[in-house]
Amino acid sequence: MADSALITTHAAELRAVLPAGGALLGLDLGTQTIGTAFCDANWQFASPGKTLKRGKFGADREALASLTAERSIQGIVLGLPINMDGSEGPRSQSSRAYARNLSAALALPILLWDERWSTASAERALIGQDMSRAKRATRIDSAAAAVILQAALDALVGGFR
Repeated sequence: MADSALITTHAAELRAVLPAGGALLGLDLGTQTIGTAFCDANWQFASPGKTLKRGKFGADREALASLTAERSIQGIVLGLPINMDGSEGPRSQSSRAYARNLSAALALPILLWDERWSTASAERALIGQDMSRAKRATRIDSAAAAVILQAALDALVGGFR
């Protein structure tokens, strides 16, 4: 098992504790939902998962623990809401606190990844698939999680950041 204390914003640090790769879980943390995405053990492709209804942390922890066990997840990539000017606000601090709780509960390393433009990018992709507005509303959070995870995978494999 990887270092449960690791919470980082640097892909190289996650890569260092997971030298053999392993499946990752991507999360887009919203106030009412949590979008999920998964990747293969070789860190090549991110795919949207399901959207979970967000509740108290205990319920979230149980749902995420089930997903991590089911998919043999080795690490988590959690979207970090950074302001357009690069600063962090209350939403970033909330995501950092969630990461600390999640790392302690699941004993998995967490990479916090800048999520600016992830929802807009996901929405463009869903529109490009000619998906109706109603269907997009149910899938946007998991599509955004896949965008976040794919960006992190590109950095992990490419050796960036």
